[in-house]
Amino acid sequence: MDITQLILDDHHEQRRLFAILEQIDRNDTLALDAIWSRLATFLEVHAKAEEVVFYPGLLQIGEGAGGKDGPEDETEDAIEDHNEIRDAVAAVAGHATGTEGWYEAVAAANKANGDHMAEEEREGLTDFRFHAPLQMRHDLAVAFATFEAVHVTGVKAVNEDPEEYIAENS
Repeated sequence: MDITQLILDDHHEQRRLFAILEQIDRNDTLALDAIWSRLATFLEVHAKAEEVVFYPGLLQIGEGAGGKDGPEDETEDAIEDHNEIRDAVAAVAGHATGTEGWYEAVAAANKANGDHMAEEEREGLTDFRFHAPLQMRHDLAVAFATFEAVHVTGVKAVNEDPEEYIAENS
């Protein structure tokens, strides 16, 4: 088991859930609400699992990838992205399900999340694969999967200060 593969698998599921939302009839608010609720919860649990398990490991062994100078740059960008995704997800709640405003807010969350995933896949995950020993990748995968399983019903969305996060986890 490898934490980088678990994160990639989660990214695939996030993309799949956003695509499902795009294919549901706008009048089927029950289905839209159910899928969005699942996706919003999943996005936050995934982000928090990365913050609790993955990024501290990256800060420990990373050296930089994808044009970043080091793991601190990769982590700072990721934490800022997580905050942007949290804010975008929260904005969806300000719109009635299935309305134009709701779809625009969901699209903004999809864009913020898509941009984050692409950057993370180029930078943090690549850096970790290059520098983390296999046993560490396995051990963190177990911790990551456990965190997500324990918190499958959700965690409270709280924005992190990137600089404080790095200072506390370096």
